[in-house]
Amino acid sequence: MAAVRGTLVHAVLEDLFALEPQERTPQTAIDLITPAWQGMADRDPALPSLLLGPEENWTRSLNGEPLIPPADDAAAPLFAEAEKHLGKYFTLEDPRRLQPAERELPVSHELPSGLTLRGVIDRLDVAQNGAVRVVDYKTGRAPGAGWESTALFQMRFYGLVLWRMRGRVPDRLLLIYLGNTETLSVSPTQQELVATERKLEAIWAAIERSIETNDWSPRPSRTCSWCSFQSVCPAKGGRGTAEPSSVGGEHRGADVSGSSE
Repeated sequence: MAAVRGTLVHAVLEDLFALEPQERTPQTAIDLITPAWQGMADRDPALPSLLLGPEENWTRSLNGEPLIPPADDAAAPLFAEAEKHLGKYFTLEDPRRLQPAERELPVSHELPSGLTLRGVIDRLDVAQNGAVRVVDYKTGRAPGAGWESTALFQMRFYGLVLWRMRGRVPDRLLLIYLGNTETLSVSPTQQELVATERKLEAIWAAIERSIETNDWSPRPSRTCSWCSFQSVCPAKGGRGTAEPSSVGGEHRGADVSGSSE
């Protein structure tokens, strides 16, 4: 449910900033939860069954189309979690004082090597003085001490792609953690973004070698419990093999999008 919750909260925040500044209140955000969920269900018909079970148990509107989970429905915990996280958001920012230049902005850039970088930026703020800030929402908790650089790698990725697309290094990269109402930010330098580009090239070169040799050496960590590939992971007793077509084949590209968690 965590991933669905994250997607729902992101959708509400995107819709919130489509309104006039004075309308961006905590109650309005709560009121946007149901239509945002309906939109998600319309785009992905399989989604409701993950939470509500068989289709005959769903509650629908009078015309029989959009899904409307009432308070006592199976989706109630999801709505309650979304409402809680949205409430935390308002303790970190006042959306009435912000006017984003972009929301859910797709970005893409092909490196000289042919590697294509893609992502979706949750929010792009441009101040009156021209300063650019890249914002990403997380419904999880901020990383503990020593893990900040890992979390900021995604943001430097966005900074890199935006710089290559527009010719300007963003002034600020900001992560907003709604799980524990914390923020993490950095002002990137061109040197840091070039280093990020080199690291991405090295990562993709390693992936291509693994594709060619069909050798996927595991690196067990505490995140293993979240992984959906345990059945083929040697560290979990799997065979550790995969067909090349299932991991990219001839396609050369990398997609990184804002994680909801």
